[in-house]
Amino acid sequence: MHKISSINAIQVFDSRGVPTISCKVFLEDGTSASAMVPSGASTGSKEALELRDNDISYDGKSVMMAVNNINETLAPLVIGKDPNNQKEIDDLLISFDDTEDKSKVGANAILAVSLSVAHVAAKANKISLYEHFSRVYKDITDDHAVHSMPLPMFNILNGGEHADNNIDIQEFMIIPSGAKNFVEVMQWATEIYHNLKKILLKNSHATSVGDEGGFAPNLESNKEALKLIVDAIKETGLIPGKDVNIALDCAASEFFNGKEYVLSGENKKLTSSEFVDYLHDLTNDYPIVSIEDGMDENDTEGWRLLTEKLGSSCQLVGDDLFVTNKKILKDGISKEMANSILIKFNQVGSITETIETIYFANQNNFKSIISHRSGETEDTTIADLAVGLGIGQIKTGAPCRSDRVAKYNRLLWIEEESDNILLK
Repeated sequence: MHKISSINAIQVFDSRGVPTISCKVFLEDGTSASAMVPSGASTGSKEALELRDNDISYDGKSVMMAVNNINETLAPLVIGKDPNNQKEIDDLLISFDDTEDKSKVGANAILAVSLSVAHVAAKANKISLYEHFSRVYKDITDDHAVHSMPLPMFNILNGGEHADNNIDIQEFMIIPSGAKNFVEVMQWATEIYHNLKKILLKNSHATSVGDEGGFAPNLESNKEALKLIVDAIKETGLIPGKDVNIALDCAASEFFNGKEYVLSGENKKLTSSEFVDYLHDLTNDYPIVSIEDGMDENDTEGWRLLTEKLGSSCQLVGDDLFVTNKKILKDGISKEMANSILIKFNQVGSITETIETIYFANQNNFKSIISHRSGETEDTTIADLAVGLGIGQIKTGAPCRSDRVAKYNRLLWIEEESDNILLK
């Protein structure tokens, strides 16, 4: 039996130059492995607490309290434990914190340990991380996960909180739905991305990129953004709506004022019903197959209207709405809101809780999409999680910036080394 001998956490930096946590777990036989925790910019109000110091250093964003909580408080709890017992260790950490939002020690502290334990267990067992996640899924749910390559949503044009421009919708993504394997997925996506850059330059638009690698030009409307993407798909020699589809992340909570959806870039103020109609019109005019956070997280009636109007024809994804929380997801399903859930493990704070939410979604015919955060690192855990649990979909940014491309490169290696893992 493998046993944990020590744990060490330090403060490192995410893709925005903001502090985050890296944690390394050591076993008695000398095996060690580490993981890093991501951080979001557009966050749901019900997310587990990302503990920050709120002092003078790094403009209040340092995470030394969380780091110290790992080294001084959480480490003694798990030293001597078998890293293969993921649920036992996670439950121990969660019980010690004993708060609804993990505010005592910080969700980022708990997650750092949880992720590192998974990594070191896989390494000790001499198996890939995705194979280990399948084992953990079986241990937690008593169900079997079939490995599959996920189809990515590539965020190639940014607005909202992810860019300093006048586009209201936060993410415009392409989905290479017609690709036969992951190698082809990446070829199509990168070619579309570079053709979009050429089109932007031709039209005298800026080609600087946002937090997730997508271009961030100033445009007249959300429709103009969609038209440019359709043009880039065609320029690549692919067919919009057949080879490549489009997905949106509205992040609607960011432009909802409590009464209306304020599209500043288009000088529009829309009621919930009017914004549902606005999104419906976009899906009629463009090959949009997925809309994330189409309504504000607290606009229950708006979500019901959206689901009623588009739920049978479009994937409606709850991110801020569900925050990877099984209890909140259960409530949302009972209220007939959305039909899919975005999975971000730092929203809930542990691998065990993440898997429990995914399993509950599966049991209720909800699709899951594994997702990065806008503040990312070179950590590639989510790639293995998507494959190991057979999720089928992943969101991890543009085919640009090493913090995003690292996940895609990991998926390319998984496909190369595994003949029987196919694109879902």
